[in-house]
Amino acid sequence: MLLRVAILVGSTLLGANPVANARVVAVDVGHTLSAPGAISARGRSEYEFNLELARQVVEALRDRDFSVHLINADGMIASLRERPAQAAGHGADLLISLHHDSVSAHELQPWTWNGEVRDYNDDFAGHSVFVSRENPDLPRSELCARVIGARLQRLGFVPTHKNARRRPYADAIHAVHYYDGLAVLRHATMPALLFEAGVIKNRDEELLLSDPVRQARMADGIATAIAACLHVPPTGT
Repeated sequence: MLLRVAILVGSTLLGANPVANARVVAVDVGHTLSAPGAISARGRSEYEFNLELARQVVEALRDRDFSVHLINADGMIASLRERPAQAAGHGADLLISLHHDSVSAHELQPWTWNGEVRDYNDDFAGHSVFVSRENPDLPRSELCARVIGARLQRLGFVPTHKNARRRPYADAIHAVHYYDGLAVLRHATMPALLFEAGVIKNRDEELLLSDPVRQARMADGIATAIAACLHVPPTGT
């Protein structure tokens, strides 16, 4: 599988996907306005980061002639189950839920930013990917997660392995983990994955994750990987 992933991310398939226009991708903005997720080291909500990256991913996918549906752009979605339900309603071939990572409360330290006491942790940084073994198409979910991880590393993005403390690996090299209980993944009727773009409690990485140029580069890597993983069978046969 590792050799196959390397072939996928290095092949000419990544430049163009001849069947992309027949594919539908649902891009989910993680969290909501009322439950905004983690708060960054400088006080921005995870939802804000998720929405910014989601818009870039949507644009990158549309540049590859995918039909793309942005879920929860207004931050008002009713429930976790509504996310995969909307993806199914649009006939999605893949659901990707976008998030930004944090750390446990006991790992945080206080600091002052713009006159306000915030918390941070600079020990962890990097992206990671999650799939659920309860998803009905685990092979395709795993393949897309692996190819995304491989493509981002090829572009110079470095993953985090902090989540291995609680979530077993599906692919250690590409920081893909099993997280079976995630509702957005296990209730999906199509291949689905959750992508954590980086650790917003890390003061340096927070600034990188806020950079539109870097967001676009990451989004381009994600879209390129999705084009590859939806183009090929999920097995080695």
